Amino acid sequence: MSSPSQPVVSVERRGDGVALVTLENPKVNALSSEVLRQLRAAAESLADQPPGAVVVTGGDRVFAAGADITEFGGPDEARIVGGLFLDALNAVAAIPRATIAAVSGFALGGGCELALACDFRVASTKARFGQPEILLGIIPGGGGTQRLPRLVGPARAKDLVLSGRQVGADEALAMGLVDRVVEPDAVLDEALAWAGELASGAVVAQGLAKAAIDRGLEGTLAAGLDLEQQLFVEVFGTEDASTGVRSFLEHGPGHATFSGR
Repeated sequence: MSSPSQPVVSVERRGDGVALVTLENPKVNALSSEVLRQLRAAAESLADQPPGAVVVTGGDRVFAAGADITEFGGPDEARIVGGLFLDALNAVAAIPRATIAAVSGFALGGGCELALACDFRVASTKARFGQPEILLGIIPGGGGTQRLPRLVGPARAKDLVLSGRQVGADEALAMGLVDRVVEPDAVLDEALAWAGELASGAVVAQGLAKAAIDRGLEGTLAAGLDLEQQLFVEVFGTEDASTGVRSFLEHGPGHATFSGR
Protein backbone atom coordinates (compact mmCIF):
# COMPACT_ATOMS: atom_id res chain seq x y z
CA MET A 1 0.00 0.00 0.00
CA SER A 2 1.30 3.47 -0.82
CA SER A 3 2.68 5.69 1.91
CA PRO A 4 0.56 8.83 2.38
CA SER A 5 3.64 10.98 1.83
CA GLN A 6 4.59 9.29 -1.43
CA PRO A 7 3.43 11.09 -4.58
CA VAL A 8 1.59 8.54 -6.71
CA VAL A 9 -0.22 10.97 -9.01
CA SER A 10 1.71 13.69 -10.83
CA VAL A 11 0.45 16.72 -12.77
CA GLU A 12 2.56 18.42 -15.43
CA ARG A 13 1.24 21.65 -16.92
CA ARG A 14 2.82 21.86 -20.36
CA GLY A 15 3.58 24.93 -22.41
CA ASP A 16 0.93 24.08 -25.00
CA GLY A 17 -1.85 24.42 -22.45
CA VAL A 18 -2.23 20.68 -21.83
CA ALA A 19 -2.05 19.20 -18.35
CA LEU A 20 -0.67 15.66 -18.15
CA VAL A 21 -1.89 13.60 -15.19
CA THR A 22 0.16 10.43 -14.63
CA LEU A 23 -0.58 7.54 -12.27
CA GLU A 24 2.65 6.31 -10.69
CA ASN A 25 1.82 3.48 -8.29
CA PRO A 26 4.05 0.48 -9.16
CA LYS A 27 3.71 -2.26 -10.15
CA VAL A 28 0.25 -2.23 -11.70
CA ASN A 29 -1.08 1.25 -10.84
CA ALA A 30 -3.62 -0.15 -8.40
CA LEU A 31 -6.10 2.55 -7.42
CA SER A 32 -5.42 2.46 -3.70
CA SER A 33 -7.07 4.85 -1.26
CA GLU A 34 -4.02 7.12 -1.44
CA VAL A 35 -3.99 7.12 -5.25
CA LEU A 36 -7.68 8.04 -5.26
CA ARG A 37 -7.15 10.84 -2.75
CA GLN A 38 -4.29 12.28 -4.78
CA LEU A 39 -6.24 11.86 -8.03
CA ARG A 40 -9.17 13.76 -6.53
CA ALA A 41 -6.85 16.54 -5.34
CA ALA A 42 -5.22 16.75 -8.78
CA ALA A 43 -8.59 16.90 -10.55
CA GLU A 44 -9.92 19.55 -8.19
CA SER A 45 -6.81 21.69 -8.73
CA LEU A 46 -7.31 21.40 -12.50
CA ALA A 47 -10.94 22.41 -12.09
CA ASP A 48 -9.97 25.43 -9.98
CA GLN A 49 -7.33 26.58 -12.47
CA PRO A 50 -8.29 24.90 -15.74
CA PRO A 51 -5.66 24.22 -18.40
CA GLY A 52 -6.60 24.03 -22.08
CA ALA A 53 -7.14 20.26 -21.98
CA VAL A 54 -6.13 17.26 -19.87
CA VAL A 55 -4.53 13.90 -20.65
CA VAL A 56 -4.65 11.09 -18.07
CA THR A 57 -2.18 8.24 -18.45
CA GLY A 58 -0.58 5.38 -16.54
CA GLY A 59 2.11 2.85 -17.27
CA ASP A 60 3.11 1.28 -20.57
CA ARG A 61 1.95 -2.20 -19.55
CA VAL A 62 -0.91 -1.21 -17.25
CA PHE A 63 -2.96 1.98 -17.43
CA ALA A 64 -4.58 1.10 -14.11
CA ALA A 65 -5.40 -2.35 -12.81
CA GLY A 66 -8.32 -1.32 -10.64
CA ALA A 67 -8.89 -1.11 -6.92
CA ASP A 68 -6.33 -2.27 -4.39
CA ILE A 69 -7.91 -5.62 -3.45
CA THR A 70 -6.01 -5.68 -0.14
CA GLU A 71 -8.26 -2.83 1.03
CA PHE A 72 -11.43 -4.86 0.47
CA GLY A 73 -13.31 -6.40 3.36
CA GLY A 74 -16.97 -6.26 4.31
CA PRO A 75 -19.67 -3.65 3.76
CA ASP A 76 -17.97 -1.04 5.95
CA GLU A 77 -14.75 -1.17 3.94
CA ALA A 78 -16.75 -1.23 0.70
CA ARG A 79 -18.53 1.96 1.73
CA ILE A 80 -15.20 3.71 2.27
CA VAL A 81 -13.56 2.44 -0.93
CA GLY A 82 -16.68 3.15 -2.99
CA GLY A 83 -16.87 6.68 -1.64
CA LEU A 84 -13.24 7.34 -2.54
CA PHE A 85 -13.83 6.07 -6.08
CA LEU A 86 -16.99 8.14 -6.45
CA ASP A 87 -15.31 11.33 -5.25
CA ALA A 88 -12.14 10.90 -7.31
CA LEU A 89 -13.75 9.90 -10.60
CA ASN A 90 -16.53 12.47 -10.28
CA ALA A 91 -13.80 15.08 -9.78
CA VAL A 92 -12.10 13.92 -12.99
CA ALA A 93 -15.41 14.03 -14.87
CA ALA A 94 -16.11 17.53 -13.53
CA ILE A 95 -12.93 19.13 -14.93
CA PRO A 96 -14.39 21.87 -17.18
CA ARG A 97 -12.12 21.06 -20.10
CA ALA A 98 -11.75 18.16 -22.51
CA THR A 99 -10.12 15.13 -20.88
CA ILE A 100 -8.45 12.28 -22.77
CA ALA A 101 -7.38 8.93 -21.31
CA ALA A 102 -4.21 7.60 -22.96
CA VAL A 103 -4.48 3.84 -22.37
CA SER A 104 -1.55 1.50 -22.87
CA GLY A 105 -2.01 -2.07 -21.70
CA PHE A 106 -4.68 -3.05 -19.19
CA ALA A 107 -7.52 -0.80 -18.00
CA LEU A 108 -9.51 -3.10 -15.76
CA GLY A 109 -12.10 -2.51 -13.07
CA GLY A 110 -11.43 0.88 -11.56
CA GLY A 111 -8.90 1.52 -14.30
CA CYS A 112 -11.60 1.12 -16.93
CA GLU A 113 -13.87 3.33 -14.83
CA LEU A 114 -11.19 6.04 -14.72
CA ALA A 115 -10.97 5.93 -18.52
CA LEU A 116 -14.77 6.16 -18.67
CA ALA A 117 -14.70 9.28 -16.49
CA CYS A 118 -12.68 11.02 -19.21
CA ASP A 119 -14.34 12.52 -22.29
CA PHE A 120 -12.27 10.56 -24.81
CA ARG A 121 -10.05 7.47 -24.88
CA VAL A 122 -6.98 6.80 -27.03
CA ALA A 123 -5.91 3.16 -26.82
CA SER A 124 -2.88 1.12 -27.77
CA THR A 125 -3.42 -1.82 -30.10
CA LYS A 126 -2.39 -3.91 -27.09
CA ALA A 127 -4.83 -2.28 -24.66
CA ARG A 128 -7.46 -4.36 -22.93
CA PHE A 129 -10.55 -3.12 -21.14
CA GLY A 130 -12.91 -4.83 -18.75
CA GLN A 131 -15.05 -4.75 -15.63
CA PRO A 132 -14.01 -8.05 -14.01
CA GLU A 133 -15.55 -7.38 -10.59
CA ILE A 134 -18.17 -10.10 -11.10
CA LEU A 135 -15.34 -12.67 -11.08
CA LEU A 136 -14.75 -11.67 -7.44
CA GLY A 137 -18.44 -12.00 -6.66
CA ILE A 138 -18.95 -8.23 -6.53
CA ILE A 139 -20.03 -5.45 -8.89
CA PRO A 140 -18.32 -2.28 -10.17
CA GLY A 141 -18.26 0.52 -7.61
CA GLY A 142 -16.55 3.34 -9.49
CA GLY A 143 -19.19 4.18 -12.08
CA GLY A 144 -18.94 1.13 -14.33
CA THR A 145 -22.64 0.31 -14.20
CA GLN A 146 -23.55 3.92 -15.04
CA ARG A 147 -20.95 5.48 -17.33
CA LEU A 148 -20.38 2.34 -19.40
CA PRO A 149 -24.02 1.89 -20.54
CA ARG A 150 -24.27 5.59 -21.30
CA LEU A 151 -21.28 5.16 -23.61
CA VAL A 152 -21.85 1.77 -25.28
CA GLY A 153 -25.51 1.04 -24.54
CA PRO A 154 -27.09 -1.15 -21.85
CA ALA A 155 -26.80 -4.52 -23.62
CA ARG A 156 -23.07 -4.20 -24.33
CA ALA A 157 -22.48 -2.88 -20.82
CA LYS A 158 -24.33 -5.85 -19.31
CA ASP A 159 -22.28 -8.20 -21.47
CA LEU A 160 -19.04 -6.84 -20.05
CA VAL A 161 -20.22 -6.39 -16.46
CA LEU A 162 -22.10 -9.68 -16.09
CA SER A 163 -19.40 -11.80 -17.74
CA GLY A 164 -16.33 -9.96 -16.49
CA ARG A 165 -14.68 -10.57 -19.84
CA GLN A 166 -11.99 -8.33 -21.30
CA VAL A 167 -12.09 -6.74 -24.74
CA GLY A 168 -9.16 -5.77 -26.93
CA ALA A 169 -8.68 -2.40 -28.57
CA ASP A 170 -10.40 -3.29 -31.84
CA GLU A 171 -13.55 -4.56 -30.16
CA ALA A 172 -13.51 -1.59 -27.79
CA LEU A 173 -13.32 0.74 -30.79
CA ALA A 174 -16.15 -1.06 -32.58
CA MET A 175 -18.48 -0.76 -29.58
CA GLY A 176 -17.59 2.89 -28.94
CA LEU A 177 -15.68 2.27 -25.73
CA VAL A 178 -12.58 3.94 -27.21
CA ASP A 179 -12.27 6.69 -29.81
CA ARG A 180 -8.88 6.08 -31.42
CA VAL A 181 -6.51 3.09 -31.61
CA VAL A 182 -2.82 3.57 -32.39
CA GLU A 183 0.41 1.64 -32.09
CA PRO A 184 1.75 1.25 -28.52
CA ASP A 185 4.59 3.75 -28.91
CA ALA A 186 2.21 6.41 -30.26
CA VAL A 187 -0.53 6.40 -27.59
CA LEU A 188 0.69 9.27 -25.43
CA ASP A 189 1.82 11.36 -28.39
CA GLU A 190 -1.57 10.91 -30.07
CA ALA A 191 -3.44 11.90 -26.91
CA LEU A 192 -1.20 14.92 -26.29
CA ALA A 193 -1.52 16.08 -29.90
CA TRP A 194 -5.31 15.76 -29.75
CA ALA A 195 -5.38 17.61 -26.43
CA GLY A 196 -3.12 20.29 -27.86
CA GLU A 197 -5.53 20.89 -30.74
CA LEU A 198 -8.42 21.24 -28.30
CA ALA A 199 -6.37 23.50 -26.01
CA SER A 200 -5.79 25.94 -28.87
CA GLY A 201 -9.53 26.41 -29.33
CA ALA A 202 -12.28 28.23 -27.47
CA VAL A 203 -11.74 26.30 -24.25
CA VAL A 204 -14.30 28.14 -22.13
CA ALA A 205 -16.97 27.37 -24.73
CA GLN A 206 -15.73 23.76 -24.82
CA GLY A 207 -16.23 23.55 -21.06
CA LEU A 208 -19.75 24.94 -21.27
CA ALA A 209 -20.61 22.57 -24.13
CA LYS A 210 -19.25 19.66 -22.11
CA ALA A 211 -21.39 20.70 -19.14
CA ALA A 212 -24.46 20.99 -21.34
CA ILE A 213 -23.98 17.47 -22.69
CA ASP A 214 -23.03 15.78 -19.41
CA ARG A 215 -25.60 17.51 -17.22
CA GLY A 216 -28.25 17.29 -19.94
CA LEU A 217 -27.94 13.51 -20.01
CA GLU A 218 -28.77 13.40 -16.31
CA GLY A 219 -32.33 14.66 -16.80
CA THR A 220 -35.15 15.01 -19.27
CA LEU A 221 -34.81 16.40 -22.78
CA ALA A 222 -36.81 19.47 -21.74
CA ALA A 223 -34.48 20.14 -18.81
CA GLY A 224 -31.46 19.65 -21.07
CA LEU A 225 -32.80 22.12 -23.61
CA ASP A 226 -33.37 24.67 -20.84
CA LEU A 227 -29.80 24.13 -19.64
CA GLU A 228 -28.48 24.58 -23.17
CA GLN A 229 -30.29 27.91 -23.48
CA GLN A 230 -28.82 29.07 -20.16
CA LEU A 231 -25.28 28.18 -21.18
CA PHE A 232 -25.81 29.55 -24.71
CA VAL A 233 -26.52 32.94 -23.18
CA GLU A 234 -23.61 32.61 -20.73
CA VAL A 235 -21.03 31.88 -23.43
CA PHE A 236 -21.78 35.17 -25.17
CA GLY A 237 -20.26 36.91 -22.15
CA THR A 238 -16.82 35.50 -22.96
CA GLU A 239 -14.01 37.24 -24.78
CA ASP A 240 -13.68 34.24 -27.10
CA ALA A 241 -17.28 34.63 -28.29
CA SER A 242 -16.64 38.26 -29.24
CA THR A 243 -13.42 37.26 -30.99
CA GLY A 244 -15.04 34.37 -32.85
CA VAL A 245 -18.07 36.30 -34.05
CA ARG A 246 -15.93 39.25 -35.17
CA SER A 247 -13.47 36.97 -36.96
CA PHE A 248 -16.29 35.17 -38.75
CA LEU A 249 -17.81 38.43 -39.98
CA GLU A 250 -14.45 39.72 -41.17
CA HIS A 251 -12.69 36.58 -42.44
CA GLY A 252 -15.19 33.70 -42.48
CA PRO A 253 -15.14 30.56 -40.30
CA GLY A 254 -12.04 28.90 -38.92
CA HIS A 255 -9.70 31.89 -38.64
CA ALA A 256 -10.21 33.05 -35.05
CA THR A 257 -7.38 32.98 -32.53
CA PHE A 258 -8.89 32.46 -29.09
CA SER A 259 -7.54 33.68 -25.76
CA GLY A 260 -9.32 31.13 -23.58
CA ARG A 261 -11.24 33.84 -21.74
